[in-house]
Amino acid sequence: MRKILFRVIVLWGVVILVCGVAYAQQKLATQKEAEANAKKAVAYYKSVGKEKAFAEFNKPNGQFSNLNKGLYISVYDLSGINVSSGANSAMIGKGFIDLQDPDGVKIIRGLIDIAKTKGKGWLTYKWTNPATKKIEKKTTYLELVDNNYMICCGAYF
Repeated sequence: MRKILFRVIVLWGVVILVCGVAYAQQKLATQKEAEANAKKAVAYYKSVGKEKAFAEFNKPNGQFSNLNKGLYISVYDLSGINVSSGANSAMIGKGFIDLQDPDGVKIIRGLIDIAKTKGKGWLTYKWTNPATKKIEKKTTYLELVDNNYMICCGAYF
């Protein structure tokens, strides 16, 4: 009887562990999902214009946001002003040109440099994950549109 009980407990432990790992892996967006979301947002921006696009990007439960996975769109102009944010509407209209992560990475200046030199690309830094509320490593994909706006979407890891 003890052997059976022990096996049942071990089996349940393994099931819980496997399900927990699978859930955790599904929970956060991947780099591929972040890039695809940014590209979808760029296409949307180009088809409907900036006002309608920014309004949609700002929706925490809109088609471009899944905060449970840490997935959302942010848009900055090339002077470092946030013009759209699906994660935190309090950021909109504020300047972040000198924003640094805990390791000193100049986030917005880094994004602007990529936008100006390559037009699109990735930047890795630390940022607060809206899903976990913790500062975590993040990599953000951006594309420059209209020579002034960086449409960004990142993945935490």
